[in-house]
Amino acid sequence: MTTAHTYITTTIPYVNARPHLGFALELVQADVLARHHRRRGDHVRFQTGTDDNSLKNVLAAEAAGIGVQEFVDGNAAAFTALAEPLSLSVDDVIRTSRDPRHRGGVERFWRACADTGDLYRKHYEGLYCVGCEQFYTPAELNDGHCAEHGTKPQQVAEENWFFRLSRYTGRLHDLISTGALRIEPAERRNEVLAFIAGGLEDFSISRSTARAHGWGIPVPGDPSQVIYVWWDALGNYLTALDYGTGGNDHQRWWTGAEHRIHLVGKGVLRFHAVYWPAMLLSAGQSLPTDILVHDYLTVDGRKISKSNGVTVDPAALAEKYGTDAVRWWLLREVPRVGDADFTLDRLVARANDELANGFGNLVNRVVAMTHRYREGQIPTGEAPASGGEGLQEAVRRAPRLIDTALAEFDFRKATSAVWGIVDEANRYINHIRPWELAKIERDGDEHAGHQLDAVLATLIRACRTIAEHLASFLPDVTARITRQCAAVDGRLPEPSPIFKRVATNRSATTPESDHKESDK
Repeated sequence: MTTAHTYITTTIPYVNARPHLGFALELVQADVLARHHRRRGDHVRFQTGTDDNSLKNVLAAEAAGIGVQEFVDGNAAAFTALAEPLSLSVDDVIRTSRDPRHRGGVERFWRACADTGDLYRKHYEGLYCVGCEQFYTPAELNDGHCAEHGTKPQQVAEENWFFRLSRYTGRLHDLISTGALRIEPAERRNEVLAFIAGGLEDFSISRSTARAHGWGIPVPGDPSQVIYVWWDALGNYLTALDYGTGGNDHQRWWTGAEHRIHLVGKGVLRFHAVYWPAMLLSAGQSLPTDILVHDYLTVDGRKISKSNGVTVDPAALAEKYGTDAVRWWLLREVPRVGDADFTLDRLVARANDELANGFGNLVNRVVAMTHRYREGQIPTGEAPASGGEGLQEAVRRAPRLIDTALAEFDFRKATSAVWGIVDEANRYINHIRPWELAKIERDGDEHAGHQLDAVLATLIRACRTIAEHLASFLPDVTARITRQCAAVDGRLPEPSPIFKRVATNRSATTPESDHKESDK
């Protein structure tokens, strides 16, 4: 059987400020999928990066009083540094202003679309939101204001290059409606189809060099224009694969890959599900196979973004509460459809109730009983004839439930399958009451001793199974459980906490950062 190649990407965020929890959500979701596909035997490439060539970045640098490249480098480093506090298994990071692979790839892509006759130049006047880096029609505004930022777009008049998006209306509709280009969840797919049904108009793909403040990639053959930041940014999914030089990675991870998966926020769905596939069709490139869409994180009902003055620093959060607590909240609390409201109390409650009192207490309890009743030696024995059916069923069903849930982009359902084993294991302990079996054994009942052996063996296997399934979700917890349940010189290590209880510390929520999920 041929091993599948799976290419998983996040969006690349603007670096006009430091990262916040909204982008951390996307990183963690992508990491779970990458780890899951690796465990399934796929060859996986997990890629992220930063979008440096934005007017927003230029304006933020000017406001800070420092050079654009210096400003961009500083904030980009903060995004790259999230790999450690979030325990990410990233394979590649691309920076659009620094990576030598990027500019050549963008230029090649531009020329490929030009060769098909899909690029042309014309005068244009419209309403432009700098925050979104996007033109809007009056009908798309809320009382004259951008729905994302609450600001009035600028009236802009200039001559730009345009892409013939209208040419691809029918093909995009067919690809998405048939599932050849899969968009999950269905609510987002229907949203895209409704947008296409409303009629697609050609869109501007360049900006004057003057309005861009000279920042960005010049249009090939037209130095008076720079390539529109979204055209530039979307190209990263190819340029990081050495598309510009015709490298082997392009064939391996794009053209020849069985899975090309984009994770995106709902605010950038139109760019990824309409503009990008049309651009790929124009350039003669394969399309993504899956576009997986998450909704927003909010705080007190307000979307996390600098424009709202609301943000949460994921690195600071992980430092105060631990990587496991942050990852677990993002995976357990965020629904498949709908925004999720973040509070420290909810994060702490999830960590204490499920990580400390759930996973941690179960493993500690089982290891402690094994030491107390069998001097730390793991007994051999099959599950008891009665009493453990619920636990066995939870263990049996978990792999299929996890596979199905992650295929549906449902992290809540996937983690619930793992949690179900913990629930059943605790229920089994309370039903079978190993301490009473130990007492009966001490009174001379040999059958009770055999039954206790079987109970402890069953529980150790369950804990190891939990660790195995958690590997995609909480890799650090997996390592601790595995160590606790692995015999050394015939005996388990002495029981030690898998996860310590945490207390609320509200200083991790501070208004200081923004990222693409709210802006691009």
